[in-house]
Amino acid sequence: MRKTIVVLGAVLFLVSSVGLATAARDYINIVGSSTVYPFATVVAEQFGKSTSYKTPKIESTGSGGGLKLFCAGVGVEHPDITNASRAIKKSEYDTCVANGVKEIVEVKIGYDGIVLANSKKAAPLKLTRKEIFLALAKDVPDPNGGEKLVPNPYKSWKDINPSLPDKSIEVLGPPPTSGTRDAFVELVMDVGCEESESIKALDKTQMKAACQTIREDGAFIEAGENDNLIVQKLEANPNALGIFGFSFLDQNMDKIQGSYVDGVQPEFDAIADGTYPVSRPLFFYVKKAHVDAIPGMKEYLQEFTSDKAWGPDGYLAEKGMIPMPDVERTKYSAAVQKLESLKME
Repeated sequence: MRKTIVVLGAVLFLVSSVGLATAARDYINIVGSSTVYPFATVVAEQFGKSTSYKTPKIESTGSGGGLKLFCAGVGVEHPDITNASRAIKKSEYDTCVANGVKEIVEVKIGYDGIVLANSKKAAPLKLTRKEIFLALAKDVPDPNGGEKLVPNPYKSWKDINPSLPDKSIEVLGPPPTSGTRDAFVELVMDVGCEESESIKALDKTQMKAACQTIREDGAFIEAGENDNLIVQKLEANPNALGIFGFSFLDQNMDKIQGSYVDGVQPEFDAIADGTYPVSRPLFFYVKKAHVDAIPGMKEYLQEFTSDKAWGPDGYLAEKGMIPMPDVERTKYSAAVQKLESLKME
């Protein structure tokens, strides 16, 4: 009897630690980026309709939140795939490895633009990245000419530039766990910040803090990971701006419009050819240990990386995702076929 209990305990330990008993879960579990969420959902629905497998379960948790869940361990209690609107960080990769998630397949799926949009009930704004930085940073160069940074004094857009509207600065944006927030800070705040001579004079740590710390006095409002909710709030408040991925603008052109950034309006072709300055790549990450254990994993990957999905004329382009060039699609399609593991030194 005791021997039987010991053997049973060993088997249960093996199943729980490896976590790959296929009977425990017969669908794909996906978490991550709110930006990638609508694209993954379309693929999942197509996959569910065209195969005998169940439609994957997808949860919008934000890129950072998704990677935290993904990297927590191997086993059916953990996600199989996480979507991300930025590349995985070295610290996240190290957490994955420490928790036994040692083989990760990185799949770049396309590009997206980050937009600052407002209701069509108001005129579109024409902003520079420096003006956006001055509107949203916690501390800014003293507008009276001092060398030190001061708490952000700007209340309206007109305070920053007399040619801008005399409307209160009110921007709805993503939380720190969002890949969109990370990319916005890197592509907008950092660039706008570096145009200031007084900030250039700071050391690296001080400069990073000055460029990347967003104000907390009510001008910037964290609106969660639900970009559709931001769109609804913009409809209700024509004076507000919202920060989110281009696909949400593309799907709501009847209600909202994108602001010009450095003279360029966010449009599909402008993002595709690099003219629009605020664009970023999109990814998802696959737990290799789950591929042979969770039903439909290989087939889902094949669907997502097929030309009918992510190609120039694919159904994801119709939803606002900017397709990768042929060379990149070939590269990542091959990586998926071979299940090549990501290496980060």
